[in-house]
Amino acid sequence: MDQTSNKVLAVIMGGGAGTRLFPLTKERAKPAVPIGGKYRLVDVPVSNCINSNIRQIYVLTQFNSTSLHRHIYSSYAFDRFSRGFVEILAAQQTTGSMSWYQGTADAVRQNLRYFALPEYDHILILSGDQLYRMDFRAVLQQHVETQADITIAAIPVKRSEAPGLGILQVDEKRKINRFVEKPKDPAVLDSLKLQDPLLSSLRVTTSEDHMLASMGIYVFKRDVLVDALKNSHEDFGKHIIPESILRRQVFAYLYQGYWEDVGTIRSFFDANLAMCGLKPAFSFFDRSSPVYTRARFLPPTKIVESHIGRSLVADGCVIIKSNLENCVIGLRSYIGENCDVRDTIIMGCDYYAPGPEAASEETVTMPHMSIGRGTRIHRAIIDKNVHIGEGVTIAGKPDAPDMDGPNYYHRDGIVIIPKNTTIPAGTII
Repeated sequence: MDQTSNKVLAVIMGGGAGTRLFPLTKERAKPAVPIGGKYRLVDVPVSNCINSNIRQIYVLTQFNSTSLHRHIYSSYAFDRFSRGFVEILAAQQTTGSMSWYQGTADAVRQNLRYFALPEYDHILILSGDQLYRMDFRAVLQQHVETQADITIAAIPVKRSEAPGLGILQVDEKRKINRFVEKPKDPAVLDSLKLQDPLLSSLRVTTSEDHMLASMGIYVFKRDVLVDALKNSHEDFGKHIIPESILRRQVFAYLYQGYWEDVGTIRSFFDANLAMCGLKPAFSFFDRSSPVYTRARFLPPTKIVESHIGRSLVADGCVIIKSNLENCVIGLRSYIGENCDVRDTIIMGCDYYAPGPEAASEETVTMPHMSIGRGTRIHRAIIDKNVHIGEGVTIAGKPDAPDMDGPNYYHRDGIVIIPKNTTIPAGTII
């Protein structure tokens, strides 16, 4: 199947505004949001492609794309003797279109001149904000063997999750005969329930009803994609896929591994902290299918007389006489003495500033980006380049309503301190 992989072009959708992940997307595109201490969300689909021997990859961007562009160009470079590339296609005005991307289908349509080339037999369309590990060669093999026009990766989900997803109904050959976007009517949900023998083959063991949800991963024959976009439809999930099911051979590829759409603050928070476990559902510790990212030349993390339990700590950090429990600590983080940090994501810093030990009016022109001594943080996301003064208390309240503060946000019971913020000493949030 590697020979087939060489004839595949991957297109990663990275242009959405990411409003559900605000304020993490206040200054960056959704695929550029840091995850796991040292990675970005876009590293997941790019790495899945590389591990599947798919080396021709475009990333479509639009909103707040500067940091995403910088990360892509500094992370992924193939040797000049191969055909491999990871390139950015930013939204642009052309003689054919003067508008920005109006949706996923419109974004692909505006760039078809790069995709619809004879050297590609198939186009693989991916999302830039999902957490999963998949060998796309298995999807391509089924796609070829079934002579499908379109193959959609699908995963069994509980009935309670179905109203937020696109739900598929398939026959015994896995051909899709129905697609319903975000069904909420109980009668419709009943009609979409998985039945035996498909239910048994998926090894679903819970008593709750299950349904088959689209993962937003599509394989198109090149000519089928071109034909499917000869209209003004804006979105694949809402428009192109339902219409194609009526006219074309559309099959489901059934996936049973871990998959999470980290498009909300709560799902992002939970997915990050889940990685702190000894055997998490998704782990970066996989030698056979690694997740690649930008190579950095940072010193090892220094930990002085501290207790760290069930946590991930990235490179270049300094942690002094503090207690950390169930935390993800990002690159270049500095945590001062006597801090207590629990159930928290600290994204770290983009660069080193003069440390507290060098502080003086003559040498320091900006606060050191750090967690000041005596600080207590619980259920929070601390974005990059944040300075928190001494004796600060930050605590998310699970039952509290969402709100916007002067230098923080409260979403889904989690406090978010946005990028480049300074929290004065003694503040209580």
